[in-house]
Amino acid sequence: MLRFMRAALVLVLVGVPTAVYAQASIVGTVKDASGAVLPGVTVEASSPALIERARSVTTNSVGQYSIQDLRPGSYSVTFTLGGFNIVKRDGIELAGTFIATVNADMRVGGVQETVTVSGASPVVDNPALYCAQQIH
Repeated sequence: MLRFMRAALVLVLVGVPTAVYAQASIVGTVKDASGAVLPGVTVEASSPALIERARSVTTNSVGQYSIQDLRPGSYSVTFTLGGFNIVKRDGIELAGTFIATVNADMRVGGVQETVTVSGASPVVDNPALYCAQQIH
């Protein structure tokens, strides 16, 4: 009986911390419409299950990303890169040590520019003009 209790105690001490730290991941590859990989894409996983509400990573040189140590729950994943349309995937359910593969195909988007035009007239500093106005 004592051996059984010791074995159970060892199992609890070793097994419980492992179960607590076993968490899920979201991984994938991001490509453009032609199938070429896209490095530098910001990938954000957001969920009410996360204390920080969102976690971001950037795709590597071969367009791959990995967001690790995610708590169980429902996630949304957003892919953002300048010059491309934003891609969002909702309803990704994570539980236990599940590894969800979420790939994205990004399409070229419209380029947006902001031009500011000011209608203020320029100030001309001409001392001769000032003196001429004072004499008349």
